[in-house]
Amino acid sequence: MRAIGYQQPGTIDRTEALVEIDLPDPNATGRDLLVEVKAVSVNPVDTKVRAGSGSIHGDWRVLGWDAAGVVRAVGPEVRGFEPGDEVFYAGSIGRDGTNAELHLVDERIVGKKPASLDWAEAAALPLTAITAWEALFERLSVRTPVAGAAHALLIVGGAGGVGSMAIQLARQVPELIVIATASRPETQAWVGELGAHHVIDHRQPLARQVADLGIGAPAFIFSATHTDEHIEQIAELIAPQGRFALIDDPKTLDVVPFKRKSVSTHWEFMFTRSMFETADMETQGQILSAIASLVDAGEVRTTLTERFSPINAANLKRAHQALESTTARGKIVIEGWQ
Repeated sequence: MRAIGYQQPGTIDRTEALVEIDLPDPNATGRDLLVEVKAVSVNPVDTKVRAGSGSIHGDWRVLGWDAAGVVRAVGPEVRGFEPGDEVFYAGSIGRDGTNAELHLVDERIVGKKPASLDWAEAAALPLTAITAWEALFERLSVRTPVAGAAHALLIVGGAGGVGSMAIQLARQVPELIVIATASRPETQAWVGELGAHHVIDHRQPLARQVADLGIGAPAFIFSATHTDEHIEQIAELIAPQGRFALIDDPKTLDVVPFKRKSVSTHWEFMFTRSMFETADMETQGQILSAIASLVDAGEVRTTLTERFSPINAANLKRAHQALESTTARGKIVIEGWQ
């Protein structure tokens, strides 16, 4: 099968950063599905792994943690899928990725593709949708108010892939006020289109801007990017006994200022369930089913903003470069093989 991989980690500008290779076709065993990949999207995890981690096993590392495709074969223990099913999923960081014609994935973290979306539109969703869902509904419990606090959520980095999904999922909670940050006119317009009630600029002091909204101190804050730059402002503006979640990787994270307000801190990492094969691993498949239902009902939209074709090393490099520029809006998807 055709795939795109690398041997040595490093910067994306190298000729060998991502190359087209030929690998043996994988075989489905156990609870695995063998999926014919139709489209993949690129996430920050792709660029981080490519820059700093070598191969898991063998000579090549294949990236990719978002895909939409067709089930071609199933392992003997699979119960929920059959050949011909159209699926979407985010995979596992401990296995080879989706930048290949054929890919193995555990059925417990797979969902049926939303019927109303094409391959690229569906491939934009899984990783960011699961991350946002787990952060909002499992870590922050945004459906449960904080006594005395504004029933409001501040999303730092609202225009990125995860932020774009978090806005839409938060809007599914009645009475929850959604505040999102964005700094450029096009990204501010984007988060407004996705449903944010208020848009503020993360290049300016957050606490003053939130106070100027006149709604009170938010109960919940979800930081998707540059947490270390905003942590002091977050500590200032969050409500006493509020809940804070983050997904990025700051070199240091000083949460001591949270003590006086008894703020709980939650780190969300979407790969935890698949990495440790937790007892509730199938929850991610259930989340994707719920997302598909919301999409097909018109309640949630794809966050696809750019699509490249075909799936090859050159287009994957373009996507990595765009993501590393930190100006990307929504999701970049690469579709089709030639």
